[in-house]
Amino acid sequence: MSEESIDKDALIRDLRRQLAAAQSELRLIKRRQETGRELIDELREAPRKTVSVPARSSMKLGRHRGLWRSPLVLGVVVAVMLAFAVDAGVGRYQANLAKQQRQARLTLENAAMRSLYVELKRIVSEPDGKSFRLTLSLQNTSPAGPLYVMLNPVAVYVQSGMTWRQVPSRAAGPGGMGVVAVDKDYAYDVLFTPDVAQWAELIPGYMHVRIQDDLLVSQRPQPGDDVVERRTPFYVYLKPHGANDEDIKARSKMSGTPPVFIPMPPH
Repeated sequence: MSEESIDKDALIRDLRRQLAAAQSELRLIKRRQETGRELIDELREAPRKTVSVPARSSMKLGRHRGLWRSPLVLGVVVAVMLAFAVDAGVGRYQANLAKQQRQARLTLENAAMRSLYVELKRIVSEPDGKSFRLTLSLQNTSPAGPLYVMLNPVAVYVQSGMTWRQVPSRAAGPGGMGVVAVDKDYAYDVLFTPDVAQWAELIPGYMHVRIQDDLLVSQRPQPGDDVVERRTPFYVYLKPHGANDEDIKARSKMSGTPPVFIPMPPH
């Protein structure tokens, strides 16, 4: 056999193999295409599931509406609203009450400090040669009616050096203690004994004396918290028992008989 025949046979066999491979690949491609079409047909024929978002939202909204229709929820809401309303009403009531109390307090303080006039009317020597009797006068100038005053013990002090020494004092009768109704005028007496040996002599021959009158004032006979404290001090120069009037006149260049007391402005 010639070399030319061998080459032709080899070429023919190679061509057959290539043809068989091509046919095999073509069949594979066809099968794949058929499989793809079947999947597409199955997908087309399969039932579709619809998902509706608005439907879910409406269901939730319906649930919320149903919740608001619940008697329990409505009762809680009404109770909360009533609680807020009651709290606001109580707050307004308390504010108005506090305002009225402040106004009443200011009115009472004005009556106690401005409408009630306290005056030291006189001081006279007692016959025992040791004590003195002072008279205090209360005058009510308020047009609102009587003032009810608690009379406390009057304190009397005598200056000794740079200090004040309290001396014995007491009401000169039942009228100087307890609660009294002051409609216009009221007066009461106090006895005191200035038994101080080394008293300060600011004016020749006279003791320096402080009289302190503490009162509790109300506009009702049986007050509660509507009470105001009124403190009224008086300062006087007091001529002691057994003083020498001529010596006082000479030392102080005073004309006439030296008085028992000389009032001073508050200080």
